[in-house]
Amino acid sequence: MIRAVNLKKIYKMGEIEVPALRGVSLDIPDGDYVAIEGPSGSGKSTLLNMIGCLDRPTSGNVFIDDVDTSKLNDTELAKIRREKIGFIFQMFNLIPTLNALENVSLPMMFYGSSRGKRAKRAEELLKIVGLADRANHKPSELSGGEQQRVAIARALANDPPVIFGDEPTGNLDTESGKGIMNFLEKLNKKGETLIIVTHDPEIAARAHRSIRMRDGTLKA
Repeated sequence: MIRAVNLKKIYKMGEIEVPALRGVSLDIPDGDYVAIEGPSGSGKSTLLNMIGCLDRPTSGNVFIDDVDTSKLNDTELAKIRREKIGFIFQMFNLIPTLNALENVSLPMMFYGSSRGKRAKRAEELLKIVGLADRANHKPSELSGGEQQRVAIARALANDPPVIFGDEPTGNLDTESGKGIMNFLEKLNKKGETLIIVTHDPEIAARAHRSIRMRDGTLKA
């Protein structure tokens, strides 16, 4: 269970304060499949970063499995992200000096998996996302869509119970996007929680429920 209580996030630009979230509360039960929709600047990605423990709110609380993450230090938050969360970033965030196999293996190294186990799991995931033949290529040698698929494989490396996706199909063609969503939805059917930020109504319509945002608040 993920529970957000009155989340507020204010970014400071010099003396100017820019509110990104204006008191957002929501519950996401285990195994749910949620789409977060809204126009650019509505606070979608900011909300995802808060409930995914990538950033801290200015005020309010995020509970994960009844643990108040506002009381955790950076090391404890990193442990939650490592063990419970897989994050698919919109801008990939791949390590440019590592090849696809090494990028996918990296989260497992932090988790403490053996080299052999890391390599086997990374190879399996690259095959699933259709990149088995690109395992030894670095990000600069991959197309945008291929980099996105590497990022998705990396997010699944530690078999996390919660998967966050910030526009996970935004850099894919229609058919590749459908294939990735089908794969993520299979994981959801097995019990994993899936939370997707999207501006694509077709992707949002696939979710069990949709949350709409506007101006940093949940739209009724």
